[in-house]
Amino acid sequence: MTVLVTGATGGLGNMVLNHLKNIIPQKEIYGLARNNDKSQKLLKSGFNVKIATYDDPTLLEQAFEGVNRLLLISSSEIDHRQEQHKNVIDAAQKAGVSYIAYTSFAKATKANSPLSEDHAYTENLILNTGIDHTFLRNNWYLENEKTLLDTALITGKVVHAGGNGQAGWQLRREFAEVAARAISGQFSFPNVLEVGGSLITYQQLFEALERFSGKKIEIISSDNNAASKYLQDFADLPKEVANIYVSSQEIIRSGDLAVQADNMTKYLGRPLISTDDALKELLHLT
Repeated sequence: MTVLVTGATGGLGNMVLNHLKNIIPQKEIYGLARNNDKSQKLLKSGFNVKIATYDDPTLLEQAFEGVNRLLLISSSEIDHRQEQHKNVIDAAQKAGVSYIAYTSFAKATKANSPLSEDHAYTENLILNTGIDHTFLRNNWYLENEKTLLDTALITGKVVHAGGNGQAGWQLRREFAEVAARAISGQFSFPNVLEVGGSLITYQQLFEALERFSGKKIEIISSDNNAASKYLQDFADLPKEVANIYVSSQEIIRSGDLAVQADNMTKYLGRPLISTDDALKELLHLT
């Protein structure tokens, strides 16, 4: 059996590889890198490497030759994501890949977020191939909130635009571990898996931060402009970057991430760590 992880030099992909080598022989594992320079770290870590980009159908088909199971980590290039994903899936079908796991978005086919459109499109492409699959509908990385959490600790105050919306925040490494187990072929996974932690609001997230930091934090739910200004003023972010952060808070406010996760204990092989412990790990709190 040969397993290939795309986006292998990125944060999530590299974590998947490191979990995967604890499940199946490392000689069966390949990482997809964009070029030879990017591949060096993977090679030094003992992984096999194939070279291709999502933009090159020919190289993708060559890279997937002999691959049985493929993890497609969604592209970060929003403007080209659909085209790139089609290239990957077409190449996988031509190369005879027998299983695709895809990092999708919570309740992708029913959510209203701009993010969901690309993921619903990609899921449909995979369905149309007839290839066995698992759609890993990932909720929200806790790491996405690190700037906000750090700034709250420094200032004793946080302003967010998430309202009463809920998200299933969890550490990236746990999403990676679920993906590794899915792609390994050693465990039974469904065609669609909602992946995430317990649903909580920003209010509850920052109350947990208060408990373990021992610092009182004023938690203010406001509008997009106020949330952006807070990040500009106190996190020293340019307006454009602050607005991107706030747009993710908008998604949470909309309710698109208020999706109850499936049985993570069953698919991870253990319970997810609690929000409190995840915060301590992320922020190195004791």
